[in-house]
Amino acid sequence: MPRPFRFGVNLLTPAPAAEWRAKCRRAEELGYDVILVPDHLGMVAPFPALVAAAGATERPRLGTFVLNAGFWNPALLAREVATTDALTGGRLELGLGTGYVQAEHEAAGLPYGSPRERVDHLRRTVEELDRLLGSDEHQPRPAQSRVPLLIGANGDRMLRLTAEHADIAAFTGARPGSTPGSLEPLTAEELDERVARYRRLAVDRVAPAELNLLLQLVDVTDDPEPVVKPLLERQSQLTVDQALALPIVLAGPLEDVVAKVRAQRERFGFSYLTVLEPSMEAFAPVMERLREESA
Repeated sequence: MPRPFRFGVNLLTPAPAAEWRAKCRRAEELGYDVILVPDHLGMVAPFPALVAAAGATERPRLGTFVLNAGFWNPALLAREVATTDALTGGRLELGLGTGYVQAEHEAAGLPYGSPRERVDHLRRTVEELDRLLGSDEHQPRPAQSRVPLLIGANGDRMLRLTAEHADIAAFTGARPGSTPGSLEPLTAEELDERVARYRRLAVDRVAPAELNLLLQLVDVTDDPEPVVKPLLERQSQLTVDQALALPIVLAGPLEDVVAKVRAQRERFGFSYLTVLEPSMEAFAPVMERLREESA
């Protein structure tokens, strides 16, 4: 049997307290299973935002999507993770990545490093978190015996790290672009290859990880072409049909979008889908239909 669907929304826009709480409550009302926050300068500080989200909601899990490991010292991060998990009643899911925006590191006065150095730092961070949070002597203590770990990955070394350590394997559906800080979407065939590579690396896992995909564009509409116009302006090599076929794009009539989600779970194994805040309302009828069909 395929793994049941889970749905998350990544809240990107800072807001005053009342507005933030209302936004989190709306995500819960719409049926999202996970409320997520990113880790970029100019956006919310992840851990206080999640504690506030916990105070405004009851059901959703709460996660980082994803922390930029280059911003964090492992010992200090362990303290933040344990405290946040305790204060949210054991609802935390920790998402980690290497970070990919050099300008943010420079603005923070932190080294950016080479791709190899960034992956090495992430590996050290993951291993040190396992050691610290796995020790009964570490204070503070998280509420969960293990805070679920999500790693966002695409390259071979990142996929290996994900296969070794992550409870949730998150696929970006994109690779670094030619412009610093930019990303280029992967075709379905390219994503096939990445998922297959991950599965080979994860063949010895005791329990299979949950597979996640970040959806960049979502709209339920009878006229999907305008939805991908901003993408085509950035990716001029794509045709409209090619853009609409990308795994990270869901645009079209409701039945077509639902069918694509189901097909991608069958093809790639993606049962946990994350949308960005601007798509929060648009994705709600898709979630509802998928749950009706599974009932």
